Amino acid sequence: MKSQPAEERLQSRDIQPTAMRVMILNFMLQQKAAVSLSDLESRFSRSDRTTLYRTLQTFREKGLVHQIFDQSGSSKYALCAEDCSCSYPDDMHLHFYCSNCENTFCFTDQSIPAFDLPSGFTTAHGNFVITGKCSSCSS
Repeated sequence: MKSQPAEERLQSRDIQPTAMRVMILNFMLQQKAAVSLSDLESRFSRSDRTTLYRTLQTFREKGLVHQIFDQSGSSKYALCAEDCSCSYPDDMHLHFYCSNCENTFCFTDQSIPAFDLPSGFTTAHGNFVITGKCSSCSS
């Protein structure tokens, strides 16, 4: 399946495709691992932190990216599949955090199972992270 161009992908999530949003999305499309706000600051050094943060939050609110809480101490963001609705547990998947290179990877083919929670508990989000060494750091 061919992926949509950045502008179309933004529009499909009701996100106005500004130049900055298109650049950030294109950058994220090129990454093999999830990105942090610091990663974006390094890549887009002429942009202010607030603009980058707001862009990530817009992407998250509109379901273009999902937020990952790993062992690094900062949130990371990864692109959602084009047909993702970020619903729990349907679109939840395994994340892997490499304690050596500090990259976080999405394993979208590894679903998180639904859990039977006690009465009165309701779910809003699921985040499952396994920590270890990635294939590059293990070899």
